[in-house]
Amino acid sequence: MEKLMFIETGMGIDVHGQNITKAAIRAVKNAIHFNSMPGIRSVLPENSLDNMVVNVKLAVPCDKEQLDIEAVKGAIPFGKVSVEVMDGGMLTTSGIVLEEKGDQNDLMYIVVASVEVGY
Repeated sequence: MEKLMFIETGMGIDVHGQNITKAAIRAVKNAIHFNSMPGIRSVLPENSLDNMVVNVKLAVPCDKEQLDIEAVKGAIPFGKVSVEVMDGGMLTTSGIVLEEKGDQNDLMYIVVASVEVGY
């Protein structure tokens, strides 16, 4: 990335079902859904959103091999998206196992995201 313009952060949780991809997508959406960048197009090369570069960093507590990177990229509406996965996040108890929600155990999966935007 030549020029870093914004860094947005978020957290996502899958309370029941132990789905790391669901938690990661929620973290990315949490990072980007409360922001507006009305002037971004004017600073991008060729004034095109296609030239925006988005680097997503995910801190995940487990199941990295089950993380669907393409699904996470799909949560970003514009630009050239890359995803970096690192250790972090949290596993903690939900206090209950709900088999009807797909629970294998009582763990909540918590993922933290940093979304870097630039060109």
